[in-house]
Amino acid sequence: MLLYIHIPFCKQKCHYCTFFSVPIFPELLEIYLQGLKKEIILRAKEFNYPSISSVYVGGGTPTLLPPSVLEKIFNWLHKNFSFRECVEVTIEANPETINGKNIFAVKNLGITRVSLGVQSLNDADLKFLGRRHTAREAISVYYMLRDAGFNNINLDFIWGLPGHTPGRWIKTLKKAIKLKPEHFSCYALTIEPGSRLARNKDKFNFPDEDMLGQIYVYGAELLNAAGYLQYEISNFARMGYFCLHNQGYWEKQDFLGLGPSAVSTIGDRRWQNPANIKDYQQMTARKMQGLDYETLDKKKKINELIMLSLRTTRGLNLKTYRKMTGKDFLEEHARLIQLLYKNKLLKASNGHLRLTRTGMLVSNTIIERFMVD
Repeated sequence: MLLYIHIPFCKQKCHYCTFFSVPIFPELLEIYLQGLKKEIILRAKEFNYPSISSVYVGGGTPTLLPPSVLEKIFNWLHKNFSFRECVEVTIEANPETINGKNIFAVKNLGITRVSLGVQSLNDADLKFLGRRHTAREAISVYYMLRDAGFNNINLDFIWGLPGHTPGRWIKTLKKAIKLKPEHFSCYALTIEPGSRLARNKDKFNFPDEDMLGQIYVYGAELLNAAGYLQYEISNFARMGYFCLHNQGYWEKQDFLGLGPSAVSTIGDRRWQNPANIKDYQQMTARKMQGLDYETLDKKKKINELIMLSLRTTRGLNLKTYRKMTGKDFLEEHARLIQLLYKNKLLKASNGHLRLTRTGMLVSNTIIERFMVD
């Protein structure tokens, strides 16, 4: 089972962000911890104290919490879940929250992987995104993590900002590659409804689709040439450093999400916790009574298999699809597949159907065409 812990505290919300997060106050932190401890105990008992294969601590900004609080959370987890088979423990971190006081405390929690929210190595871009660090500070924190003994670091980046060109993106990536991280996550900027950026989008000139396509393809080619294998639309890693937790999501493994707004899928059931700390704490006090549970029907499972598989470079396993549906995917979608193949957007080999890099640029449109009605 995969385990996700949502820590919903941030100093301030970034301009593009719509994830559930709030400023940290002592009273609110205490309410959150009461709810989290209760949910850990409840869910561990419900699922018979399961074995955990990977842990991902996200947010929010997990490293905003004092080390003593993080230690308390990890103690609760270890008391209620089996970590004997856990091979990866990731924590998200923002550069402004890592310092000489907390870095070794974080390391001593058993964290094996850090995902550092760099987002850009250009100070103007960072200001546009509403980040609280500079490029120099991000690089300094990266080296601090290395000195502390972290040997599996992911750098998060966002591309497609106003003024972005292939040349500007390549310049950023070349700086980042020199740092020699194990992993890159490079996400296209999305303007999410409800974000500060969505309210001000008309003030900016964003790259057009052709420019975005060039930025994506040239960036991916540079990362590949530098030894980073693309294994998903937005993720690149050195051999042996693919994120096991994310791979678990894409392979439809069971995952348990703890904390306010966290989503879980166990077997055919899916649920999401309240995206409000007080509501969340009250629900845990009621032993999660009143929480809505969704039962995944066959159609939804098929569509998720297609969507998640085609996001990866491994692609859709045609035998798995046939086993689930009793149908031949290639025959079922013969005309569309022929058209996509002709336009070099899709390829088939070794029993898998994969999007090409150009196909990944328009993945949402392609995947939508394959969805079961």
